[in-house]
Amino acid sequence: MIRAVGLSLVFFALVPGAAAAQGCDGARPAVTAVAISGVTHTPYLDLYHVRATITNLGSQPQAANVLQFVDVVQYDRRLDDRGVPPLRPGESYTITYVWPRSSDAGKMTSPLNFRIRWVQPAACVPGGASAGITV
Repeated sequence: MIRAVGLSLVFFALVPGAAAAQGCDGARPAVTAVAISGVTHTPYLDLYHVRATITNLGSQPQAANVLQFVDVVQYDRRLDDRGVPPLRPGESYTITYVWPRSSDAGKMTSPLNFRIRWVQPAACVPGGASAGITV
């Protein structure tokens, strides 16, 4: 059941980026997929192994000195981040994150979002620059 949720989110994460992409020129990195690749169960925690894919949807490569991250966010609070290297047009990069969650937590009650954060230089942000899951 969790895998099906992840696959449907991959589809929906791709649609907004493609639709909004027409208004931007140059490099346009976006989170294009988020999926749960597995769950490890412990006595008190479920460890969700989450994979997020970032793709440059633009027609230009990113500058070699770009400094960018994917923030892992829950309820507008940054939990962690992962660095993302400069991407060429159409190139993708995948990050992984292990999310600890109480084994007593209710199903489909906790959102987890992945958002691109640029430190330098600024980039055009398509509508699909972030994506998330709910478990």
